[in-house]
Amino acid sequence: MLMRGIANPPVSWRYCGDQLKSWRTIAGVSREDLAKESNYGVETIKSMEQGRRKPTRRVLEVADQMCGAQGLLLAACPYLQPEPAAPQVPEYMAAEAEAIALHNFELVVIPGLLQTEEYARTLMQCGVPPVSDERIENGVALRLHRQKRLEETTALFNFVIFEPALRTMLGGVETMKRQLRHLLAVGEQRNVFIQILPAGQGYFPGMSGAFTMLESTEGEQLVYTENYSTSQLDSDRERISSMTKRFAMLRMQALSEDESRRFISKLLEEL
Repeated sequence: MLMRGIANPPVSWRYCGDQLKSWRTIAGVSREDLAKESNYGVETIKSMEQGRRKPTRRVLEVADQMCGAQGLLLAACPYLQPEPAAPQVPEYMAAEAEAIALHNFELVVIPGLLQTEEYARTLMQCGVPPVSDERIENGVALRLHRQKRLEETTALFNFVIFEPALRTMLGGVETMKRQLRHLLAVGEQRNVFIQILPAGQGYFPGMSGAFTMLESTEGEQLVYTENYSTSQLDSDRERISSMTKRFAMLRMQALSEDESRRFISKLLEEL
């Protein structure tokens, strides 16, 4: 059966495919012989050699033996595995990892730094278009790793969460119960402040979307925003000033920390 490749195959596929073809040519092994021994079609082997399809471990094992490569072809297997999930904005992740203060507003989801593993995985599984299980697991691992920053008590974390984020029932009732309990637990840390912005009070300065503000050890301030198709991290002074005022207003409109804890606890009782 003819197998299609992908539009932009990884460099590792192309390099390994070229090595496969080179070893086969030097050893005098025909493409037909390799296809027969590995139980693949000739066109599939051709696609692998041209880098349009990932060379499989089975093909590399058979080719290594037939061409006398002494393990050199088989050694490519680890380099053909998918790369770990890369953060959408590496610059943001680097800034977050070193920030001494983080101020985050979220509209419809629990902030990533406050998500349980179960909630984070469910959220990623609901993505459209869907992504591979491996990419989901890598994404969850990255998110959990980022959360270790909350343990650094010299860094300050302020979160304002719009009420609908607590009522999405993402993953079902039990998943949300565990998520809400997690918010209460994390909120006990002296460097983490969580406030809930109640719905139904009219306009608030976060309707245009979620955002995060960061402050570095050198006093540099950054603002990060994202939507379905774009994300932006910048240090424009006017934008920083505008978002600082916006976050201040959100904190004023939100419930106090104690009121927020009571609000979350009451919601837990209702579930």
